[in-house]
Amino acid sequence: MNPNKELWEKGDFTRIARSMRESGEALVNSIGVTKGLKVLDLGCGDGTTALPEAKLGADVLGVDIAQNLVAAGNKRAQEAGLTNCKFQEGDASNLEDLKAGSFDLVVSIFGAMFAPRPFDVAKEMVRVTRPGGRVIMGNWIPGDPTLVAQILKISSAYSPPPPEGFISPMTWGVESNVTERFAAAGVPAEKVSFARETYTFNFPGTPSEFVAAFRTYYGPTMNAFEAAGKNGRADDLQKELEALFDSQNTSKSKDLTSIPATFLRVTVSV
Repeated sequence: MNPNKELWEKGDFTRIARSMRESGEALVNSIGVTKGLKVLDLGCGDGTTALPEAKLGADVLGVDIAQNLVAAGNKRAQEAGLTNCKFQEGDASNLEDLKAGSFDLVVSIFGAMFAPRPFDVAKEMVRVTRPGGRVIMGNWIPGDPTLVAQILKISSAYSPPPPEGFISPMTWGVESNVTERFAAAGVPAEKVSFARETYTFNFPGTPSEFVAAFRTYYGPTMNAFEAAGKNGRADDLQKELEALFDSQNTSKSKDLTSIPATFLRVTVSV
């Protein structure tokens, strides 16, 4: 099995995605989605941004590598009565089933950044976007002090070294890398712009319960705990993550967790 597919089919990312709904909707409301727009939501998960795009009247196709997330997305769209939102399996680095110039807007919020072969990912996003269309990405930033960058940093310290040739997803959070990748896809640097924005995770439980959700349902954290357990260090990893979540929680309620995280918003004019 494709290791990326295996990673994202592990656990149940929908449990984490529930904490991302409000910010996903707010982000969609800020990117100019209009009725009739043809949108590709790439690395869509179960539709955190795809469903809000469809609710604004866009014709949305969600593509994700994980079969279980595609099924969950189609179920959510059906339950919401959104006949203009469909999900299918696909690899962001090879969108062979999609015709060139098919979409007005390609959106990938914390999705395509995790696909292998980043130059192929940029090339494919540009290929399927019509001339005059846009690509919008949300990418986590390496070394950033906020939540997801720190979860991945802490987890990597407990995990075996990555395979040879592995390119970290976090490299998508470096502006020069993004510019280089889209330049190789034929987009000049002046058509790529950046902004730093905030995405907030809202979880109906304590910070330690939120850590438990990551440990139980989020593929990268699950792998880190499995590796840490083999070395007798699972308790150390648990304590580090709980300290991180506690320190970043801004909720005034003991029973709710609210954690803002900084990300890099990328806008590409094709």
